[in-house]
Amino acid sequence: MRASYIEDVASWEKEFSFYVEVSVRFSETDMYGHLNNTVTFAYFEYARIEYFKHINLMSDWLNPKGEKIPVVADLQCDYVKQVFFDEKIRIYVKVDKIGSSSVDIHYMAKNEKGEIVFTGRGSIVQIDKKTGKGSSWNEEEREVFQKQP
Repeated sequence: MRASYIEDVASWEKEFSFYVEVSVRFSETDMYGHLNNTVTFAYFEYARIEYFKHINLMSDWLNPKGEKIPVVADLQCDYVKQVFFDEKIRIYVKVDKIGSSSVDIHYMAKNEKGEIVFTGRGSIVQIDKKTGKGSSWNEEEREVFQKQP
């Protein structure tokens, strides 16, 4: 693997604990049965939202009267192995770096053999709904991110 955000694969891989499972649906594949390259981003979204629910951040963002929302600032995927229809994969999520209003998140997908099939990273920025500008994490939110392995 040659993803620029991974220095040492073995130690990077050990830092993940949270994951969600997905089964590759027929509609997510091309005519050769391979997972379509755009679907990985939907898997990242699903895993990221489940992760945010797990650490209790989604409820504030989903509140219609809330003042802040998370937006994806950038997202990338690096493909390692082919993935096919009906495979079961685990999408792992972890926080890498916390900025003043952003958080860099890493993703790792493994097949049933435990092999890494694709990886990714992306920045999420918390913005103020009214201004559209970055809104700093409060102390409680920072602590939530820092507690995660």
